[in-house]
Amino acid sequence: MTADITPVVVRLKLSLLRNGLRQSGGRRAAWIASAIAVLLFSVLQLLGLVALRGDEHAGSVVVPLVAVLAAGWAVMPLFFPGGDETLDPTRLVMLPLRPRPLVRALLVASLVGIGPVFTLCLLVGSVVSVAHGVPGYVFSVVGVVLALLVCVALARAIAVANIRLLTSRKGRDLAVLSGLVIAIGAQVVNFGAQRLGSGGLGQLDGPTEVLKWVPPASAIGAVDSASEGSYAVAVLQLAVSVAALVGLLALWSRHLTRLMTSPDGSTLPSAEGAARERNSTGLGRLLPAGRTGTVMERSLRYVWRDPKTKAAWVTSLAIGLIVPVFNAVQGTGSIYFACFAAGMLGVQMYNQFGQDTSAFWMVAMTISSTRDAYVELRARALALLVITLPYAALVTVLTTALIGDWAKLPEVLGVSFALLGAMLATGAWTSARFPYSIPQEGYKNVAPGQSGLAASAVVGGMVSAALLCAPVIALTIWAGLSANGDDWNWILLPVGTAYGIAITLGGLHLAAPRTARRLPEILQAVSKG
Repeated sequence: MTADITPVVVRLKLSLLRNGLRQSGGRRAAWIASAIAVLLFSVLQLLGLVALRGDEHAGSVVVPLVAVLAAGWAVMPLFFPGGDETLDPTRLVMLPLRPRPLVRALLVASLVGIGPVFTLCLLVGSVVSVAHGVPGYVFSVVGVVLALLVCVALARAIAVANIRLLTSRKGRDLAVLSGLVIAIGAQVVNFGAQRLGSGGLGQLDGPTEVLKWVPPASAIGAVDSASEGSYAVAVLQLAVSVAALVGLLALWSRHLTRLMTSPDGSTLPSAEGAARERNSTGLGRLLPAGRTGTVMERSLRYVWRDPKTKAAWVTSLAIGLIVPVFNAVQGTGSIYFACFAAGMLGVQMYNQFGQDTSAFWMVAMTISSTRDAYVELRARALALLVITLPYAALVTVLTTALIGDWAKLPEVLGVSFALLGAMLATGAWTSARFPYSIPQEGYKNVAPGQSGLAASAVVGGMVSAALLCAPVIALTIWAGLSANGDDWNWILLPVGTAYGIAITLGGLHLAAPRTARRLPEILQAVSKG
């Protein structure tokens, strides 16, 4: 095909957008509302960046901003591959299209949408804030176009390189983790904003000097350099962005060629891989024999393989570390914030049977007595402890090191272990008393109609766990108020550990008979999703 296909692909992009909005009034209203919100935010950002014009640290703001913007373009297609149908070039593999014209057409089509408009507003505001004189304005025009093309090409190259993953079931499950990335990013941005608020924009001068040579931020750095009269440096910085654009287009074209000419074997395991999977018993060798080891291995495989379970664990691990560490770094935290890690991971014991969904019937068939139920619950708790115990200890030690209060390390560990034991006990009981289903598709963690049940289970269990920890907390407070309280610090570690073990065993013994009696009700509840 020798004709230029760019207008055809652009019209295809517009048709996909138009037809998608015709599907329902709700979808059309949501798109219009989001477009208006993004445009308003873009205008506000543009005005804010223009207001920086003349500030001595304007370049130290806009250059890192463009670098962060490019990182967003690189990451977002991995989490939201369904947001743009043209991101999937496999739909075009049966057409007689050559990679280079297709790359050019898709690059132009990628400039149609809300994202490019938002990016363009930020780039325009960035160059306006640092451009001065005729050379600065000339470099501004080139810099804006170049930075925008690099952002789009970066997103496309990464999307095409991972398109087999993104269009598979595992790739769609990857989007479950997008909320975690946004949450962590928000914490990082909040932390950075607080540091800038206390130390001023001058703290960005050092990183900016490095980012001025990282594309596409180098294109904006070239505008700043040209405005200051450093024309040779400006040309070199533009050349860096040009080289990045050429490299990304070449990478995009190579992956596109491979994608359109090679068979899709991403979902077909090789014979060697299948044999290795069948013969792999490394995890089983480390676990106890019998039902306990089997249940532990099944639970740990859920954590590694099931998208919803993995997302819940990764979120708990990240937040359990972020809260104490960020507060300690900012100087506003307490060493007792380290108990947050044990609390976040202890929540994973709640609704143990819900993560099995309808497959719980196979587990239910193996439970014929209270003893079987007890061993099942105990093994699930042990699987959780394999991850939770070392993680809670690590977070506690790290928080203690940042704060520097090593004398309180034993008592904080004791409180963490006692809290973890209380949450395992209440989690086992609520799993039998308030089971609910976890939908396998979509982003919901509770099946429709069971939200109240889930809230009752989690909130009630956490309050009960806090009450169960009251003796250890009271002992810790007494030791802190006592004149010779430092002598009791080391006693609190074994006391808290022993208390956590005792309360866990007690909770398992109370939950086991209820689990054995309520197997039909549990199976019905967890199978609703």
